[in-house]
This record gives sequence, C-alpha cells and structure tokens, in this order.
Amino acid sequence: MGHLVDTDRYPLEAGAAGRAAVLDRARAELAADGCCILPGFVRAELLEKLRAEGELLAPHGYYTVERVNAYNIPLDAELPADHPARIVMERGNAFVARDLIPATALIEVLYSHEQFRRFVADCFGLAELHEYTDPLAGLVLNVVSPGMSHPWHFDTNEFTVSMLTQEPESGGVFEYCPAIRSPQAENLADVRRVLTGSGDDLIRRITLRPGDLQLFQGRFSLHRVSPVAGTRQRHTAIFAYSEQPGVIGAVERTRQLFGRVLPAHLAATGNSVRGDQLLD
Repeated sequence: MGHLVDTDRYPLEAGAAGRAAVLDRARAELAADGCCILPGFVRAELLEKLRAEGELLAPHGYYTVERVNAYNIPLDAELPADHPARIVMERGNAFVARDLIPATALIEVLYSHEQFRRFVADCFGLAELHEYTDPLAGLVLNVVSPGMSHPWHFDTNEFTVSMLTQEPESGGVFEYCPAIRSPQAENLADVRRVLTGSGDDLIRRITLRPGDLQLFQGRFSLHRVSPVAGTRQRHTAIFAYSEQPGVIGAVERTRQLFGRVLPAHLAATGNSVRGDQLLD
C-alpha cells in the first residue's frame, strides 16, 4: 500500500508509529458528527492516474434520471400527506458497477487490500469488515454530470467509505445533516424541514478534494451532492463494506442503480438482514 497511500501520514500497518493517533482522531470526529475526512490519503503523484482511470470508466455507468424520495421507497407508498417520503426529487447520478472496474484500477487495488480494509474497520471501531459479495455494488464509481445531482437520501448501510477522484468545476458540494435520525426515531419533522428548504441550520457542508478519504455514517445522516455546474463531471469511488459477510443487494434496488441484475441477486431474494426498523 505504500506506493498508493501516504503511509507517512496514514500508517496502515498494525502497530506502526502514529497509527493510534490517526485512529483516535477518526473515531472522535465520527462520534462528534458522523463524518471524518482524511485529506491527501492517496499520494499526490497518483492523483492524475486516479482521475484518468475514472474518466475511462465513467462512460460505462448506468445513466438514467429517476423520480425518488429520500428513503428510496416506492413513491406510491401509503403514508400520511405530510410525510417527507412524499417529497419527490430527481436523481441524475450514474453508477459504474464493480464488474466493469479492472483489477488493476487504483480504486480496486485499494478496495480489495486487506490492510486498507483493516484500517477502515479500526477507524470505525469495528472488529472486522467484509467486502460485499454483491458482484455489482461492492465497489462503484459514482458519476454526477453537469446539471445533475445526487439528491437528499439515507444510506442502507450504517457506514460509507468514499473518495473523490475528480472534482467538478463548481457545485457538487457534499452536504449532510449529522444524526438527523436514530435507530429508534425517524425524526420526520426535521427531515421535512431540510427537504423543503427550511432546515439550513441542520446542514453541514464539506469541500472534498481528489484523493481525500471520507468515512461517513450515512444511515442516520441525511445527505446529498448538490447540483454540479460547469463542464466536468464529479467522480467518486464508493467502497462498500459490511460487518457481516455475504451481503448482496435487493433485486429492485440493484436494477434501479445499475439497470440490470445477476443470478446472485435473484438467488439472494428474501434473505436480507437489517439491523433496525427504519423506513428504508
């Protein structure tokens, strides 16, 4: 990993000098507001290679504009008239699936390396993490084209690991509302405030740079990527891990994101395990 990661700044090897201090900082920031940024995680001399690889992958994404709500549940779900899930937005981002990402790509090398996975687990204070078994969703490149956005939503997974690989000319800001809900409470009133434009006091904004590693607890924090402007796409690698092995996405959600499903998704239907009873 030393050729790819700035290991002087972010020691990955267990017991390495300075590693404990990095982990302490990451855990403290995650505990404070559910988000931690490790700037300059990838070595500066590899940022152009990181960007160029994403540029080659981006045309292979599944591009579609969909009408969605923040919970990614059916728009015709039977809910009260003032429920925030009745607020419809347009999702215009695309995803390049893992089976289209070559084994030599920097993001694939990073995602599949045991030392990186162990470091991420330690940052979150978890005993272990596993790659997704899902052949499409384990590692993806998220593409937001000019004029498009990734609207307000919650993640299915309790935590997310991502890295900007290409920044847009303008816009495309990561915005989030830390811990706006909990495993015990949806807190619908505050969610509705944000979705209707009256909850700016709940929103935090982060300027990300290519090569920054972002650790985020997106299950409980409403978040979005604001509309991208200019002529350049916004590219982000998303590294999907789980505390349990064998995770495979649901058929409906997989088809929505990638435009296709594989036999593995059909075989796993009805076997998903959830850690809470939240709406999505």
